[in-house]
Amino acid sequence: MPNSEIQKKAIYFLVFAGVLSLILAILPSLEEIVRVTLMSRFGILADKKWVLAMADGGKPDAMIETLVSLASNLLLIIKIVIGMALVIASVRFVLFLFSRTVYRNTTQGEASSIIKTVLSIIIYIVAFFIIFQTHYPDVPLAPLFTGSTILGIVVGLALQDTLGNLFAGLALQADQPFQVGDVVIISGRGEGVVENVSWRGVSIRTFRNTLLVISNSVLGKETIEVAPKGNLNARNVFFNTLYSNSPAHTIQVVREAVRQVDNVSKKMRPVVRVRNLGDNGIDWEIKYWLDDFAKQHDTDAMIRQRVWYVFQREGIDFAFPTRTIHVEPKPEETDQIDRMYSITERLNRVSIFAPLCDEEIERLAAASTSRVYAPDEAIVRLGQEGSSMFVIIRGSVKVQIPENNVEKTVNTLRENDFFGEMCLLTGEPRTANVIADEETEVLRIDKNGLKPIFEGNPSLVESISELIEERRVTLKSADDPDHENKNAPKKGAIRSIKKFFGLK
Repeated sequence: MPNSEIQKKAIYFLVFAGVLSLILAILPSLEEIVRVTLMSRFGILADKKWVLAMADGGKPDAMIETLVSLASNLLLIIKIVIGMALVIASVRFVLFLFSRTVYRNTTQGEASSIIKTVLSIIIYIVAFFIIFQTHYPDVPLAPLFTGSTILGIVVGLALQDTLGNLFAGLALQADQPFQVGDVVIISGRGEGVVENVSWRGVSIRTFRNTLLVISNSVLGKETIEVAPKGNLNARNVFFNTLYSNSPAHTIQVVREAVRQVDNVSKKMRPVVRVRNLGDNGIDWEIKYWLDDFAKQHDTDAMIRQRVWYVFQREGIDFAFPTRTIHVEPKPEETDQIDRMYSITERLNRVSIFAPLCDEEIERLAAASTSRVYAPDEAIVRLGQEGSSMFVIIRGSVKVQIPENNVEKTVNTLRENDFFGEMCLLTGEPRTANVIADEETEVLRIDKNGLKPIFEGNPSLVESISELIEERRVTLKSADDPDHENKNAPKKGAIRSIKKFFGLK
């Protein structure tokens, strides 16, 4: 069929060109007949430029000059028209052969219509200049086009959008980002298959079977994603499974199911891979390649359907949003009672609180707080100001003092031991570093918890001061064996405690 069409076009062209060539060949003979007639009947001589003169040297008649001028101009116009007809026929035939040979196996014939049209117009204009100047060498065409500059500006402004589309179309054809039959995705405008490319714009058949027409000037400013026709373009489909399903088994059965779907290319093996370990299950991704990208949505739907069926057969479960809620049980009242009893028992073991009655011990226990320290974390620091003491509930601590720029451990305290009592009673700075030897929980007793007890029972100050002095002497004796155990004055300790607590 294509060869027969070319042969038919060639016959038409040859016949048309032959007729026009024959007319051009006859015209010189016709001119010669006119000259002979003028000479024989009117005695007028006419040269090749149709300049007239009488054979006897006189002046030709004005009417005869006018008729001869009209006849000569008519012959020249016929020559120009025939010459342009030959050029147009030749250009169209050559472009037809070019499109049928170069674009025979591609889809660019329609997309290159802009280039063919522009080339044709350029050739026609050049040919007209040459033919016209050949027959009318004394007629300048340049002033004619120069004089129409203002008209050209007006026409250019009126056709601004049209010319913008034309030149944008030329730029698109030069780059050729897509062809007829390609799938294009234009951000914010739509997607579909390119149906036509013209000097004005591009027609896109969307997947809803509507026609989207975008002008070239607008299209030149857009971001276009192109899926070329005949190319192996990839698509992604997502699904999820429970963590209890085997990933290796899931990959095997899903890949086999996808390979059997129509329009999935057999040239590339589908890829099934873990995309993410999500909150509710394993997130999966299927990457496959299509034979026809225009059927992408139908193929995606078919793959999802096959995945559902293969999951039903293989006992694989889709993941769905789940939440595990842990309800914290409300502490029973008996636990609070047991805690208070435990704290009270520990405070009863502290020697300096021996003068306190049971009610006062309970009030002190209610005002104390529990704190936990990490291994090697400092509980108190040497020289630190404070107003609290600590009782060890569990764990152990190291009492350290600096000696020659090295921390020396002078004592180790364990469960039910206490430290910092002088800071609590008198506000004296800390005399050593106390460091947790392991994870240690301590009971902290503050000044604010002990002050109401002193205010309610002032005589406790003297009893506790005696115990403080005895403890201080005992500690000094342990450090210094030659030290004599003498009763130290108590007035200094009592005065310090009362001043610190604001007692009279």
